[in-house]
Amino acid sequence: MKAWPAPAKLNLFLHITGRREDGYHNLQTAFQFLDFGDSLFFDTNNSGKIDLQTEFAGVPSEDNLIVKAATLLKPFTETHHGVDISVTKRLPMGGGLGGGSSNAATTLVALNKLWQCGLSQQKLAQIGLSLGADVPIFIAGHAAWAEGVGEDLTPISPIEPWFAVICPDCHVSTAEIFSSVELTRDCEPITIPRFLSGEGRNVCEAVVIKHYPAVANALEWLAQYAPPRMTGTGACVFADFQSQQQAQDVIDKLPSHWQGFVAKGCNQSPLTARALAEK
Repeated sequence: MKAWPAPAKLNLFLHITGRREDGYHNLQTAFQFLDFGDSLFFDTNNSGKIDLQTEFAGVPSEDNLIVKAATLLKPFTETHHGVDISVTKRLPMGGGLGGGSSNAATTLVALNKLWQCGLSQQKLAQIGLSLGADVPIFIAGHAAWAEGVGEDLTPISPIEPWFAVICPDCHVSTAEIFSSVELTRDCEPITIPRFLSGEGRNVCEAVVIKHYPAVANALEWLAQYAPPRMTGTGACVFADFQSQQQAQDVIDKLPSHWQGFVAKGCNQSPLTARALAEK
């Protein structure tokens, strides 16, 4: 079985421009994929059952986004096949790298082909949105400028640097950060050209570093080598470099109590490349 990639993403910036009546936030952000992530393996079976063979600590199978995605897609296939799914996990939970959403998107894209559902990318994105606001970006498969609650996507092509990514040993609750009274919710909207020229920050960062010292420490440490940023609501932080070796030199100096990796920024998702190879 050939692996299906579930790549990580980075939020290159994150502004909140207002709060909606339904409690959600209007935001502006830019997503870029990494050539690093989880790997999913799908083997169709004749039992008709969906079986996730990899155990996720603390997450019952029926609550896993992979199982939820497969279950939502099952009514659209005319085959009687089920699927056995296994996962090689590399992305931390609660790190802001989109691991769960990426897993769900990869499941929808892969099973749409393996089960011969024939659904359009737009329909898959619609199904994915019910699982999480970030799922459609992974299905769309191109670096994107996002507005609304994150579902209004415009393809962009920022530079594709090498990133050093640090994963502090903590799990940041997205719900906690977005409900914080300290969070800035009145950013002036900016434009794509302004972002591409260097504007933009992550407004969640100030809240996270106040409540999660591990993230604050990681940002301070990484600042020795390059301007650091936090992705999403954290906990992972990153900095970009011109070469793989420059990024690797930083990761090689990483304190032993942190995890980290080097990855290339990708404007086309590795998942999209894998799906195109199936045609």
